[in-house]
Amino acid sequence: MFKKSLLIILAISALTSCVPAKKFKDLEASYSRLRKDNRSLEDNVKDLKAELKKTNAVYDKVSKDLGSSIIRVEELEGEYASAKANLEQLQASYDALESNSSATIAENSQKNRQLLAELETKQNDLAEKTAALEAERTRLEKLQKDLAERSARVDELEGVIAAKDATMRALKESISKALTDFEGKGLTVEQRDGKVYVSLENKLLFDSGSWTVGANGTKAVKQLGSVLADNPDIAVLIEGHTDNVPYGGSGNLAGNWDLSAKRATAIVEILRTNRDIDPKNLTAAGRGEYAPVAENDTAENKAKNRRIEVILTPKLDEVTALLNDID
Repeated sequence: MFKKSLLIILAISALTSCVPAKKFKDLEASYSRLRKDNRSLEDNVKDLKAELKKTNAVYDKVSKDLGSSIIRVEELEGEYASAKANLEQLQASYDALESNSSATIAENSQKNRQLLAELETKQNDLAEKTAALEAERTRLEKLQKDLAERSARVDELEGVIAAKDATMRALKESISKALTDFEGKGLTVEQRDGKVYVSLENKLLFDSGSWTVGANGTKAVKQLGSVLADNPDIAVLIEGHTDNVPYGGSGNLAGNWDLSAKRATAIVEILRTNRDIDPKNLTAAGRGEYAPVAENDTAENKAKNRRIEVILTPKLDEVTALLNDID
């Protein structure tokens, strides 16, 4: 710039030597303006240089940043490509999973429906079993109650039976005392199966082939009757028995069975003379030779079979009622 200014001055000097003063002044003014413009331009140049420097610095920074940005962009592009590949892979996996999930869901839904159906069936079965158990519990409770009631009735029955056994034992003792004069003379008294059996051999009561009771036998039967009169709740069964020898006597008899029945009836008639004995308690039966107590092989055994048995049984109406209640 200085060289250019020098040249301009020299040019002006040369011109001053050749041009008029007015012209010179114009040139000087122009020169001054030019110098001023030159200084202004130099200032502008300085400013521009400073600005250029700043611009270069900014450029360098921008270039550097741009390089970093380009690198970062390349990195981002790589990351983007990788992410895109991963996304595509994930999408493929998702599609496969969705397809499989649909099939799995459908299968699981089917299984769930089956399980629900099985559960409903089991619940129904459980409800039925619960109802059955409840019915069984009710039945068992009723059964337990019935058993308790039956147990009470059994206890009552046992008490009644025990009382009747005690009564029969006392009756046996009373009969034994009343007939003590005849024991060992063809009379026995025993208690078995809840009954009292009074056995009188025919030699104590009848002559052979006869159904008429002798004086000694009548006494024994009346003494027995006195005990029976004090026990109105006793059923009296009089059974006539014979040996196996066919009846050969005279009279209106069909045989041993008829003879045994007539002898039992004869005993009943003697007992009936005691007005304190209820005739409804008396029963006469002929057994003939068909209920022996010994073999008919000796005279002694035959004598045992020819007998009257008075079977004394407690009336069991109360026992029967209790048994019916238990049943």
